[in-house]
Amino acid sequence: MSQIFDKWDLKEVKVEDLGLIKYICLDEVLVPHTLGRHVKRQFAKSKVSIIERLMNKIMKTERNSGKKNKAYNIVKGALVIISKKTKQNPIQILVKAIENTSPREETTRIRYGGIGYQVAVDISPQRRVDLSLGFLTKGALQSSFKNKKSAIACLADEIILASEYDTRSFAIQKKEEKERVARAAH
Repeated sequence: MSQIFDKWDLKEVKVEDLGLIKYICLDEVLVPHTLGRHVKRQFAKSKVSIIERLMNKIMKTERNSGKKNKAYNIVKGALVIISKKTKQNPIQILVKAIENTSPREETTRIRYGGIGYQVAVDISPQRRVDLSLGFLTKGALQSSFKNKKSAIACLADEIILASEYDTRSFAIQKKEEKERVARAAH
């Protein structure tokens, strides 16, 4: 039994971005809730299920802060909608969206001789996944705020658009903006 939410098989999900294979965890979990056991060890969050990491990112907003059950229901509902709309495994669609929205470079500030410079640097795979999940959840929650559409439907739409590399996706726009700024700093 390698299914998430007792519906979707994790064995058929493939991560195509070679840099992210170790950081997108597709292990079998009965309930995506580790109770923060990974917090004290460095890089241990790469062993946490990608579904739970998405839930944790949803909980980082002021409206959903600490509401794990609400985040659980948002993610589960979004995966159901993705499954109905695309007729594919929604976990594969989520992984594709993460691969498409994870930026490869960003800028950092370096001080040299009293003057600060913006310098382009490569991003570690762990940070790429973190940024990608942040972009996806921020875009979904922003589009659902003061809107008739629920957070569940907005998250599903955001993930589907990102997996298709559609420029209407907030996450794709943020990724391209970050990479554009990095290219300008070369």
